[in-house]
Order: sequence, then structure tokens, then C-alpha cells
Amino acid sequence: MEEINPPRTLYVRFGKRILDLAIAVPLAVVLMPLMLIVAILVRGRLGAPVLFRQERIGKADAIFRLAKFRTMTDRRDASGALLPDGDRLTPLGLFLRKTSLDELPQLWNVLRGEMSLIGPRPLLVEYLPRYNARQRCRHKVMPGITGLAQVAGRNLLSWEARFEHDVTYVRDIGLGLDCWILWRTLCGLGDTSATVPTGGKDVSTFMGSPASPGAGDDDAAGPPHHARVLERNRAWG
Repeated sequence: MEEINPPRTLYVRFGKRILDLAIAVPLAVVLMPLMLIVAILVRGRLGAPVLFRQERIGKADAIFRLAKFRTMTDRRDASGALLPDGDRLTPLGLFLRKTSLDELPQLWNVLRGEMSLIGPRPLLVEYLPRYNARQRCRHKVMPGITGLAQVAGRNLLSWEARFEHDVTYVRDIGLGLDCWILWRTLCGLGDTSATVPTGGKDVSTFMGSPASPGAGDDDAAGPPHHARVLERNRAWG
């Protein structure tokens, strides 16, 4: 199987982080009033906590806690189990997801060096053992707020198509590609045509690609699964 690695250019090694900080720091300052307004609305409509934090997979399979504005209530049935996502997603939460305003707190993840502005979207920890060797190449770079798969179709793409875009990004990462993705992202702001009925959240769970080359290979196997209480992870997502 072809070994896929990011190019060892000055941009990849140093420039990308400089670009992240050059954009994320002033952007965080400019957007602070908007984030404060959203936080107040979430606190008033949905209650505490305002932020939803969930463990995701980062570069080199490192696990970090991704931050988003809360979009769902924690309503439960008579037995105490969480209701389905669709029953807990509020009109405010739907608006935040469609406009991607719920993603704004991820600027903090960028400033902390856990994410980049551009890169493959960080996915759930439980997916790690399900990747084949090719798909797992997406973890050779920093995950991003936006990425090649997002500007190419976002949730309208199949899991396999998204991962192929991620692999392409890892192989071709560079200043020109990052600038193009940023431009396409800015041009697509407000366009909800690529979102799913639940407001941009994946409606399917990635269960693996058994037919893909490399599935089941030793190098595709993840480290021991990090057991999580799924109710806690999904309570306010």
C-alpha cells in the first residue's frame, strides 16, 4: 500500500502554525462580542453548561477535548435515558448548527495548538479502531475547523469520500491549498445546502470500511479503545 505522508516543507513544519495564530488571534478578538451573545442565548435557552466538550482524535492519535456551543437539551425519558438527538435539538441549536456558530469555541482549540484552522475534521475516539490504514493517514496532520472535505460537500459526502479528501489533503498540504480552502469556506458561509436535517450533524455513524484496501491490517488497528460513557459525551452536543 502507498505510504502517504505530508510534505516536509517549511510551511508544513512552521508556516502553518504561524498562519493559524495570525488569523485565529485577531479573529477571536473580533468575534468575542458575537461569542458572548451566543453564550448568553445558550445559557438562557438551554441552561448550563454553555459549552459542550467531547473527546476527539487529534494529530498522531492524541486525544483532546473539542469545544462547541451547546445545541441540545439533556431531556430524558421516564427511565432516565437521554431522548434521541432530534427530540433534544432546539430551534436555537438548529440555527447555531446551520450557521456553524456552534463551532466558534474551537478557536480556543486552535490557540492551544490542538487544532488548526484547516485540516481533517476531528472525529470521535470510538472511530479510531475502525479506520483502515489509508484512512488513518488523516491523523498525520493537525485536525481543522474546516477542511477539504468540508468545502467539497461536507455531510453530503459518504464517509469513504470524506476520508479520501482527507488523505488528499495530507498528501498535498501547502499554503496554496490552505488559502484556497479558507476562501471556499468564506464563500460558503451561510450556505446550508450541505447540511443534514439535524443541522449539520452527522446522521450516520462510521462503522468502518471492511471492503476498503487495508481494512483489518495490523497497521490499521487502533490502540485499546477508550471506554467512554456515551450519554455524557452526547448529552449536550
